[in-house]
Amino acid sequence: MRIRLDISYDGHNFMGFQRQPELRTIQGEIEKVLSKIFDHDLVITTAGRTDAGVHALHQVITFEPSKAIELNRLRYSLNCLLPKDIHVNKICAVDDDFHPRQSAKSKTYRYLINTGEANPFYENYRYELKRALNLKKMIEASELFVGTHDFKDFTTKKQDLKNYIRTIYKIEIVKSEEVISIEISGNGFMRYMVRMIVGTLIMIGLNKETQDYIKLHLDMPNRQVIRYKAPSNGLYLLKIDYGEAL
Repeated sequence: MRIRLDISYDGHNFMGFQRQPELRTIQGEIEKVLSKIFDHDLVITTAGRTDAGVHALHQVITFEPSKAIELNRLRYSLNCLLPKDIHVNKICAVDDDFHPRQSAKSKTYRYLINTGEANPFYENYRYELKRALNLKKMIEASELFVGTHDFKDFTTKKQDLKNYIRTIYKIEIVKSEEVISIEISGNGFMRYMVRMIVGTLIMIGLNKETQDYIKLHLDMPNRQVIRYKAPSNGLYLLKIDYGEAL
């Protein structure tokens, strides 16, 4: 049997998702609790690894238990034993061919930018830019990323050097009072890709770059990684879509 957990977490006090020796990570905390419940080491599989400081409203993991257990009881036990900055929202059994990453149809990230007065209560949950941005220029520039492109300049990914092709389905940029929200949906994202796209849009919004900067770095044969990367604390893994009926 394979079990799926839909979880959320506050990434502020974690060194990212992936297990790292001697460091506090999402994977490390979940595997520690699962191993305690089942009395042996368990390894989880995730839909994607988030960076240190990045939050998730919807992350998906799977694991294969060694014995049968009532799922609602397991969810209750996990939420009692896990640290308060990780929460299991949903639990279910899935077919053995379900893979949290490979089965995903799309992922959506949200990035929050405060352009107004700083608020210390939100310091870890949005980018406190505290400067005005040209929203119209950012929206126009974002359209260049939509579609299937070679994003080798918008990631620090080193493995699979020839596989930098990703498809962006849509980018929505809206402003509510002084906070700008950027939502990016695509079929998959490489390391720092979302933060680099957002960082570039911020520089365009600050009138420090133009759309030509994107054109010079998108679909290029020779790799030259861009120098802009938005801070991690404003980023949220918002949704993973598996084509499921609501």
